[in-house]
Amino acid sequence: MKAYPRPLISCSIAFALALGLAACNSAEDSGELPESDRIAPIAASADKPWADVVAATPEGGFAIGNPAAPIKLVEYASHSCSHCAEFAEKASASLRDSYVASGRVSYEIRNQIHDPIDLTFAVLARCAGPEAFHPLAEQGWANLASIFEAVERNSSIYAAAQQQQGAARMDSIARAAELYDFFAARGLSSDQARQCLADQAKAEDIVKKSAAQSDELNVTGTPTFFINGRNVGTQTWSSLEPMLQRAGAR
Repeated sequence: MKAYPRPLISCSIAFALALGLAACNSAEDSGELPESDRIAPIAASADKPWADVVAATPEGGFAIGNPAAPIKLVEYASHSCSHCAEFAEKASASLRDSYVASGRVSYEIRNQIHDPIDLTFAVLARCAGPEAFHPLAEQGWANLASIFEAVERNSSIYAAAQQQQGAARMDSIARAAELYDFFAARGLSSDQARQCLADQAKAEDIVKKSAAQSDELNVTGTPTFFINGRNVGTQTWSSLEPMLQRAGAR
């Protein structure tokens, strides 16, 4: 990889560090979803609840829940976006325990890449397999302020990374953001993480899917949500939950 593309949304590290967190919104959809009949809960198999069913998707995301769920929620998210972090804090437990667990809703996270830290985290979050992606994403958002503080502490390493390319650049970014320590504390050794970052084809694939889907689906920022294929724009949990209920999850 010779260079990272310009961010899809203006979310530079200087701006992020000035605020402590990144802020990357798209406009809300002004229309309403049509109200659907209530959907009854769908029983999972006895040995595996729906919240533990995880699959990588052809679009490059990771979906949890009933693969045949009648309500499919997709979130385009950035690992360096404060609004994604706020949504995860407010929504993750309810989404998983009430909606996904019911079998009525599946929940997929797809990446929209904004900056090199975002991409580095996105690659590392895939290293331990699909089952680890959602928990690692949530924990990353919960620790987003600490990640940016680490970059500020290690600003010389981050600055040097801008002069590097490919795996060497991602290694420096991971060191600047102290992501090796973050992932090691969650079971991914530094050696495993470095080996994963060396796979530049994986990073290229994430970037290409992010750019192509953002253009095709008019994803202009994060977090952007889709319900059954409809772009409902940027939402908070307090505005998205009624949409899920309107779609039948009530």
